[in-house]
Amino acid sequence: MKLSPQTIQAAVDAAHSSSAPNIGGANANYIPYLASVPSELFGVAVMTPDGRLYKAGDTDYAFAIESISKVFTLALVTELIGSEAVRQKVGTTPTGLPFNSVMALELHNGKPLSPLVNAGAIAIVSLVSGVSADACWAKILDMQSRFAGRPIALSDEINQSEQTTNFHNRAIGWLLCSAGTCYSDPMRAVDVYTRQCSTLVTTTDLAVMGATLAGGGVNPVTRLSVVAAANIPHLLSEMTMEGLYTASGDWAYQVGLPGKSGVGGGILAVAPGKLAIAAFSPPLDLVGNSVRGQAAVAYIAKALGLNLFGS
Repeated sequence: MKLSPQTIQAAVDAAHSSSAPNIGGANANYIPYLASVPSELFGVAVMTPDGRLYKAGDTDYAFAIESISKVFTLALVTELIGSEAVRQKVGTTPTGLPFNSVMALELHNGKPLSPLVNAGAIAIVSLVSGVSADACWAKILDMQSRFAGRPIALSDEINQSEQTTNFHNRAIGWLLCSAGTCYSDPMRAVDVYTRQCSTLVTTTDLAVMGATLAGGGVNPVTRLSVVAAANIPHLLSEMTMEGLYTASGDWAYQVGLPGKSGVGGGILAVAPGKLAIAAFSPPLDLVGNSVRGQAAVAYIAKALGLNLFGS
């Protein structure tokens, strides 16, 4: 079905207006910065692979990318070492446990299983080559910027807030090291992983980043190839399996699109070849996904008939 600009904008507007009254959920409070973000903020954006943008609400507010960053570092490492090496070293299977689970590691002899949980994401960062943490970080930041089509910046305030509270991730780093599944100094990997979660993006940025995935790896704004088209199915499959933490199965069942959320309140979904949907709203459900964001993305996916499992 050909989607007209008017149809897409109408869906975005309706998704925003219908989801805005939902006051459920609460900001993440274990990272001090996130607890301070105004909970009433709410933005929704859609971008197509040809660069057309449709938006409503607070789409220019910059927020912490958090776990959505895992997708773009995974893209970088897949480009560097190949999808099969990623599968062998990190894994491609949902853990069935919370995103920061230590038990998941212990149950599988220290193999993370998924690059979209914290353990797997730290292992992925450890596979980014570089003579120093800063050299490794520069590659990751460059990849985020290439996906967004503009320079993305680290927030020193967010990074400081996270670096001083990331004790659990440090423990995961040492567990990976002890199992031989961390491929650099573990504290370097955790440091860089924390930085990648501490950059600032807008809802519009997320829509551009998602549209790059929807468009076969070509950025819709710069028209530059960011990631090989052959790697896109692997990235989207990971998002389908583990992108919304332990709610990923329900998301696939109800919405039918690869997605990724972050505890900063962002959420991204990709309809391959068609468009990307991004939303931002800080209050999260008990799993860690934006309440309004999920509702808005689901509304648009249904209104535009985007469910990949539909006929």
